[in-house]
Amino acid sequence: MEYKTHGVCAREIKFDLDGDTIKSVEFVGGCSGNTQGVARLVEGMKVDDAIARMEGIRCGAKSTSCPDQLAQALKEATGK
Repeated sequence: MEYKTHGVCAREIKFDLDGDTIKSVEFVGGCSGNTQGVARLVEGMKVDDAIARMEGIRCGAKSTSCPDQLAQALKEATGK
């Protein structure tokens, strides 16, 4: 699946789900070390757990962040 981000440095998030489990995540653009870290941390995690942990995280003065955008992508993909 692909999700076009809004309000962050990463332009897109590509991810795969296996049922309700996150199989893989790749951020296109953004802060490479941070986005790679987030991607590895959520792999194997249940979608609901990842959303609960990341939704609402802000980046500086921005109203969102790459982790928050991943939460939004997961919500959109799963209809939550």
